[in-house]
Amino acid sequence: MNIAIIVAAGTGSRFSPDQPKQFTHILGKPLLIHTLERFEACPAVDEIVLVLSDDGREQFQISNLGSKISKIRSIVTGGATRAESVKNGLDAIDAATANVVAVHDGARPLVSVDEITRTIKKADETGAACLVAEVTDTIKEIADGIIVGTVDRNKLRRALTPQAFRYDILKRAFENADLGDNVTDECYLVEKLGVGIAAVEGSSRNIKITRAEDIRFAEMFIKEDV
Repeated sequence: MNIAIIVAAGTGSRFSPDQPKQFTHILGKPLLIHTLERFEACPAVDEIVLVLSDDGREQFQISNLGSKISKIRSIVTGGATRAESVKNGLDAIDAATANVVAVHDGARPLVSVDEITRTIKKADETGAACLVAEVTDTIKEIADGIIVGTVDRNKLRRALTPQAFRYDILKRAFENADLGDNVTDECYLVEKLGVGIAAVEGSSRNIKITRAEDIRFAEMFIKEDV
């Protein structure tokens, strides 16, 4: 069984002080629902574990937002950091039935079903896979405020989500790990195990909604998909 952990427990302080960004509407629908619908539509995903803050859980349940997302099997409360939130989601999974676990940021509503499918398939084949996108800017190395070199961007990729792993690999990666703010994605912990992680090429449109102006880009791309 392939399970998606959708992490949406953050407060989104850079986005708006009034409402968590995952509940901000895009074209009349909460951002989080757009994200969940992508995984609901993906044949490679059997179940969803949704990670929310305490307030987020209450808002999600009271408003009955998940009524059309049949794959949600559990809703768990997040932790103090993103990594702790992922661990809480991982702990809610039945080890006896889990195959591949795909972790995705709830604030990435533009991921495609094809990207999810290819990442899960690659993780099933190799053990670990990360959706990535090209780096299009020229990257400079800085020392003491001075440019000292240019990095070959052909060897660089931006890590996106989902990031997918066989359950046993991800479980080992989180055991006894420091889950502080420096752990910005799951690959960081899996890399420490010495496990190779396959890169799956994705689209640059798979942005993470961070600021209010990102909503405009999301609306544009979602309209293109309709």
